[in-house]
Amino acid sequence: MFKKLGMALVYAAIGGLVYFYGDAILVWIRSTDSITLIMFMAVIMALFPVIPYPVVGGVIGAALGPVIGGVVTWVGSTAASILMFMFIRYGFQEWGDRVLYRYNRLGKVTTMFERNAFMTILFTRLIPFIPSIVINVYAALSKVTFASFGIASALGKIPAMLLFSMVGDHLMTDPSHIMITIGVYGVFLAITLLVYRLSGFGRSGKTEGKRLKLLTG
Repeated sequence: MFKKLGMALVYAAIGGLVYFYGDAILVWIRSTDSITLIMFMAVIMALFPVIPYPVVGGVIGAALGPVIGGVVTWVGSTAASILMFMFIRYGFQEWGDRVLYRYNRLGKVTTMFERNAFMTILFTRLIPFIPSIVINVYAALSKVTFASFGIASALGKIPAMLLFSMVGDHLMTDPSHIMITIGVYGVFLAITLLVYRLSGFGRSGKTEGKRLKLLTG
């Protein structure tokens, strides 16, 4: 109990530092030439998301350009998700088992999520407005394997991280291209969701959802 509380307090303390020095960190990212240090700071900013990560990705993209900035933003976000997964999995999963399966409906939803974990994580990562920390924590508390989580997260984050970086770069170079970039991503996302719905995973998800409604009334 005290170990878990201590871990939570350390996390909150570091998050507080990132909150108070967030603006200074963003200014530093714009001015430094060290890609390694920027990548390290990207991990920290994603791990403690007191500043929205799209903002961080935009600043990195403006500083390093859309390609290198996108890679750095992706590495930072992916590494942070894996670290968060490990932090929750090895520190709090025992507590998560009691919470996620305590209530019948939540337990069935979690079981359905675990059956299609890879595709579910992959597609939720493609949607930028779903908070990454929610996916990280829920997956870690469930019985999703580390491999499924890590690979699905890494693949699913690529388009969104490139989007953030490109938007940031366009803000500094040619703002008129921002809407084009967002439009292209919107088309990509619509096609991806259509493929998901037409795939076996989409149909199995609907079937499980109907079963869940019948079971829960």
